[in-house]
Amino acid sequence: MRGSWRIATVAGIDIQMHFTFLLLVGWLVLAHWRNGESLGAALDGVLFIGALFSCVVLHELGHALTARRYGVRTKDITLLPIGGVARMDRMPEVPIQELWVALAGPAVNAGIAVALYVILRLLGVDSPLAGPEVAKGPFLQQLLAVNVALVVFNLLPAFPMDGGRVVRALLAMRLDHARATQIAATLGQAMAILFAVLGVARGNYILLFIALFVWIGAAQESGVAQIRSALGGIPVHRAMLTDFRMLGPRDPVARAVELLLAGSQQDFPVVDDGRVVGVLTRADVMHALAQGGQQAAVGSAMRREFATASAFELLDDAFRRLQACACQTMPVLQDGALVGLLTLENVGEFVMIRAAKARARA
Repeated sequence: MRGSWRIATVAGIDIQMHFTFLLLVGWLVLAHWRNGESLGAALDGVLFIGALFSCVVLHELGHALTARRYGVRTKDITLLPIGGVARMDRMPEVPIQELWVALAGPAVNAGIAVALYVILRLLGVDSPLAGPEVAKGPFLQQLLAVNVALVVFNLLPAFPMDGGRVVRALLAMRLDHARATQIAATLGQAMAILFAVLGVARGNYILLFIALFVWIGAAQESGVAQIRSALGGIPVHRAMLTDFRMLGPRDPVARAVELLLAGSQQDFPVVDDGRVVGVLTRADVMHALAQGGQQAAVGSAMRREFATASAFELLDDAFRRLQACACQTMPVLQDGALVGLLTLENVGEFVMIRAAKARARA
C-alpha cells in the first residue's frame, strides 16, 4: 500500500505501517496535552495503542497463517488508524477452509484474552472484567477488555467482519457461493440499518460510522460475488481490451502524458524487445512528474512487480488475481506476446453487457 513502510517481517509476511497511523499517535498525544495531563500519561496512552495494534497484527497473522495452510499467500499486513489489513491473494473457495480462516483471527484475540485473564487472576485481581471502569482501569485490564471487544465485534454476522465470512462459509456448504454471499450480505446490510437506527436514537456517531462501514462492505462483497459468478467458464480473451497503447522503458514520461490526454486509457504496459517489463499507472505518471519532470524515463517510474494473465485461462481466475493487483491493470499474454489488457473497469463493462443481452433475450 502506498504511503506505508515495512517495520517488521513475521513468517515471511511484511508488517507495514501507513503514515496515517502516526497521525493517530500524534492526535492521542495532543489530546492528553490539551487535557492538561502529564507527559507520562500521554506516553502510557501511546504504549497502550502500541499494545492494542500488536493484538491486531496477531489477529491478522492468525488469518494469514491459516490461509497459508490452504495455499493462499498473504502479501503484507498494513497498520491503519482503523485497524489492520491483510492483503491475501484470495480467500479459500472451499467453504470449510474459508470457515477456519475466518475464525482464526478472533480465535487469536480469544486466546490473548484468556491468557490475560489468567495472569490477572494470578496477580490477585478477583474480577478482571467486572465493573464500569474497566476501560479506564489498569493496563492489563484495558487490554483484556479490548481483546474481548475485538472478538465480539469481529464475529458480528456482517461483511466485512469475520462473522460475515463465517455465515457465508456455513451457507456455502449447502448453497452455491454467489447465493451464499448474497444472503450473508443481505443479513449484514440489515444489521447496518439496525446500527444506524440505534446510532440516531442514541446520538452515537460511532454506531453510525459502523453502520456505514458494514453497509459498504456488504455491498462490495455481494457485487464481487455476482461478478465472479457471471464470469464462470469464460476465457480471458473474450473480455480483454485489444485497442490499447504501450510504452517503452526509455520513453519520456511526457509521452505517457500525451497518451493520457489523448484517450481514456489510464495504465500502460511497458514493453522492451517484445517482452512486457512493467506497468505504468496514472498515479505513477503523476508521481514522476512531481519528482523528475516530463523528461524522466518511463523505466524509472514504472512498476516492475505486476500480474499477468493468459489469453485462454478462465476469466474468473484472472479477475481474482486482478483484484489483488496493486496496479489494477493486467497484461494478457499469448505465447509470451502481449495481446491485450484486463482492467477492473472493462471486466465490469463486460458483465453489464452480458446482463443486458440476457435481459434482451428474456
